[in-house]
Amino acid sequence: MSIDASLLAPVKAFLSCETPESWVREALQPHHQATLLIDHANCEKKAAATALSLMHRYVEQAGLLDKMSRLAREELRHFEQVLKLMRSLDIAYAPLSASRYAQGLHKGVRKQEPGRLVDTLIVGALIEARSCERFARLAPSLSPELKAFYESLLKSEARHFNDYLTLAKPLCDASLFEKRLAYFRDLEADLIQSPDAEFRFHSGPPSGVSG
Repeated sequence: MSIDASLLAPVKAFLSCETPESWVREALQPHHQATLLIDHANCEKKAAATALSLMHRYVEQAGLLDKMSRLAREELRHFEQVLKLMRSLDIAYAPLSASRYAQGLHKGVRKQEPGRLVDTLIVGALIEARSCERFARLAPSLSPELKAFYESLLKSEARHFNDYLTLAKPLCDASLFEKRLAYFRDLEADLIQSPDAEFRFHSGPPSGVSG
């Protein structure tokens, strides 16, 4: 299976920056394989939990309920697939602290509705788009088993990012939406490009390393 460039083009256009090469080099170090997969499993579990939380909070949003229900099922399926892969590699699913990434993005979410929902959906779109971009960056350099798995996730991650945007756009006027999108894209780029003290799937480049 090869990576579909047309699938990645909208993702790359949506994100304000590419993953730094220094993060990719760090991620490919053998001693990070367990951390990468454990954090990936955590990300899939959190994505499912976020979708379910939105379904509980916004029961009047029919379109949101439909998309988030499907998304939650897919994310849980991905979680199960990561666990299966970890078992095949003899990697135990152990506790792992969360990265600053998602927390850093959610700090910018407004407290009042409908702004809270708009911002939460934009954050969701960015997280899904970044995950898609990182799967694509890592896949060519991984073992055949991991490469095939990461490439298999690209289509669903790209669809998820579009689902979040589709839900967010009708909730406010176009100019405000673009303003909030620009704010979060800049915030996300800073989190991705600034040095990070610990390695995680969504972390920035290692502290002391640039580029």
